[in-house]
Amino acid sequence: MALMEHALRQAEQDSGAPLLDQLDSVDIVYQLSWPYPDTEEQLCQRLGHRPQRVVLGPMGGESPLHYLHQAALAIARGECRVAAVVGAESRHTTERAAKQNLDLPWPPRDPAPKVRRGKDILHPLSLKHGILMPPTVYPFYENALPHRYGQTPRAAMEESGRLWARMARIAADNPYTWSERTPSAEEIITPTAENRAVAWPYTKWQVANPMVNQGAALLLTSAAVAREMGIPEERWIHLWGGAAAVEPEDYLQRDQFHRSHAQDTVLETALQWAGGDVGGFRHLELYSCFPCVPKMARRTLGLDEHFEPSVTGGLSFFGAPMNNYMTHAAAAMVRRLRDSAPGEGLLYGQGEYVTKHHAVVLSNRPPPAPLAEDYSVQAQADARRGPVPPLREHYQGPATLETFTALFNRAGEVDYAVVLALTPTGERLMARVPGSDRTSLNALLDPENSPIGLAGEAMPGEDDLLHFRVTTQRTANTKEAV
Repeated sequence: MALMEHALRQAEQDSGAPLLDQLDSVDIVYQLSWPYPDTEEQLCQRLGHRPQRVVLGPMGGESPLHYLHQAALAIARGECRVAAVVGAESRHTTERAAKQNLDLPWPPRDPAPKVRRGKDILHPLSLKHGILMPPTVYPFYENALPHRYGQTPRAAMEESGRLWARMARIAADNPYTWSERTPSAEEIITPTAENRAVAWPYTKWQVANPMVNQGAALLLTSAAVAREMGIPEERWIHLWGGAAAVEPEDYLQRDQFHRSHAQDTVLETALQWAGGDVGGFRHLELYSCFPCVPKMARRTLGLDEHFEPSVTGGLSFFGAPMNNYMTHAAAAMVRRLRDSAPGEGLLYGQGEYVTKHHAVVLSNRPPPAPLAEDYSVQAQADARRGPVPPLREHYQGPATLETFTALFNRAGEVDYAVVLALTPTGERLMARVPGSDRTSLNALLDPENSPIGLAGEAMPGEDDLLHFRVTTQRTANTKEAV
């Protein structure tokens, strides 16, 4: 709560105008490290002002951009004069206190926060297999991509390492960054005691780091109010527009795992503000909870591998204050655009399991057209979606590997893998490869050959779960796109 208040007061100071006393609307990014039972009330008490609208939002890494976009629309409609988006996390402190059995002298936390989480979204089969937390789910995409892009798994890992090394260097130049670490690409992808293997192919340094104390806030108002308050026009940053779409919440209900139709449609729509050429954007912020997200995004946008992916530094090195990273990214984009020649910046955020996608375009120039009320591109995304393989929970027989995830223990050994596979009749299976099946695990984790498309056999296993073993080797990667 103190971080949120401080960030709002810093935002007011940055504006040079007494805006907080005029707040009409506040969107609070849902906080996880210390959820309060009365977040809205406590924030109003700290500010000494009660806006007519104060809302604590739902979960989602894209949510700050959604709130930013909605606030801009409300101002454009004349529904409010000054709006704020604010969020903060303190998991670094809460985790350390828990390990030391310390009681923090803070207001009571909500014992039963009413928020939908993975267990409320995913199929019970995912929960039985233990594939619930994001680091275990995103590898379904990460491991499908090398096959689609015509890469070996090693080449894909090296691309991730180079991308994350650039993130680390960007984070090092951000005064608000959490980590001062700037490892090399090779160090990022190589498991060590400090950088342990988490889920193939991710090491700890490729995973979003939520163990931070970070807060951020944005203030919005109209051009008329900004003039009235004497805010110099050279400090104005305009929201031109944006786009949003979602994938099915349950990842087992998706048609494939080598692209996101919602992501593609959102980013292609955002490109229209750059004249159809990503080079029209001076700055980019591509969400970076795991490497597969900006790797897919850069191909959709037509970027070469050496692009600058962030103005903030990414969730592994700048820090990952749970749902609130994109508030920090928007603040960083504002600072960058104020110091830039005339031009635009693209902010792209994502939430849940490659599920919710939102992009907005900011600029240091006035918009070429009024802000569009309808920014959903859901219909276009849905039109691209292919048939979803029906899920079959009980089966014995041949199946072809669709994608997989493999989980490591603290000793750096594979506990087990979970595969998604397709039967000869096109049904989808979720099955476990136990840690004792070294032959199958070696085939899955071969850095020189993608296992996607390998033939295997599914059979009943322990705990009423299907098991899977690889029966044949793939002879070559298939190159679809680079």
